[in-house]
Amino acid sequence: MAETTTPSPRRSAPATARPERSSRSLPTRRSRIRYWTIVGVLSALAAGFGFGLLTWDNPMPVGSDGFWRIAEMRSTNLVVIAVVAICQSIATVSFQTVTGNRIITPSIMGFEALYVAVQTAGVYFIGVAGVVALQGLPQFMLQTAVMIGFAMVLYGWLLSGRYANLQVMLLIGIVIGGGLASVSTFMQRLLTPSEFDVLAARLFGNIANADASYLPVAIPLCLVAAGLLLVSSRRLDIVALGRDASTSLGMNHRKETIRVLFLVSILMAVSTALVGPMTFLGFLVATLAYQFADTHDHRYVLPLSALTCFVVLSGAYFVMRNIFYAQGVVSIIIELVGGVVFLFVILRKGRL
Repeated sequence: MAETTTPSPRRSAPATARPERSSRSLPTRRSRIRYWTIVGVLSALAAGFGFGLLTWDNPMPVGSDGFWRIAEMRSTNLVVIAVVAICQSIATVSFQTVTGNRIITPSIMGFEALYVAVQTAGVYFIGVAGVVALQGLPQFMLQTAVMIGFAMVLYGWLLSGRYANLQVMLLIGIVIGGGLASVSTFMQRLLTPSEFDVLAARLFGNIANADASYLPVAIPLCLVAAGLLLVSSRRLDIVALGRDASTSLGMNHRKETIRVLFLVSILMAVSTALVGPMTFLGFLVATLAYQFADTHDHRYVLPLSALTCFVVLSGAYFVMRNIFYAQGVVSIIIELVGGVVFLFVILRKGRL
């Protein structure tokens, strides 16, 4: 009699392990590890460039009084780089959020054109000697106030009127910036070669342009404006959803937009008046920050953008000062790299 064999139950295939996900901004463990790894790498680079700027080519023996005295003198430039990094990065990310566009930057509103116009008009009307005599904290405060006032008149007029329109505001900002640039070019053509040489040196984004006497005013303005934007990270997340969605969630979209743009104008005015124009710096670091963070949560994007901007600025300053001996004219590298990244982003799939 043949034996009957009981068929063995089929072995179920092992279930594929699914990554643990959550509703947080960094939903997986891998994304969190990636984010903090990038923060660690950028922090190490920032510390390395900062240490290099303080100690590179220091003629005094390490640890001596002369060594620390020279390092203390160089630390002013390091503080300037930190202030500019915070201003440019946080201002650009916040501006792109309220405008809903990841390509434009606050420079499009005419801040840098206004800076160039003020510097050119100063040399044109009162000469090089007059401009040098007016250097100092009052000149810095006046220029900062002019740029903030210009921005707020533009924002208040175009966003608080009956036909408030953010796109119209951007268009008018471009037109005003172009008009100021044309007037500046006209005045520059009438300057003598010696006057133009002095002016040209001031129109480059240069860390050496900053004076230590500016910092007691620049640092509080930078920290207050940047701190208010960081505290408002959740509100920026809501603004990024658009006018209709943010209004349905109970937010006064117009009021919040004007408030953010006011803080952005303070940051951009401080940065531009401190070191001069840097057109592509904000775009470069904002694009890198979004790529590094891999999230749209401003609690993660804003600090990472500031850290990225410090690394980019300190690295460019170190290269220009210690390798090419260009006295800290960082805008040369920033404009080149930033322009290439801008073209790459525009040409790549037509999206950000």
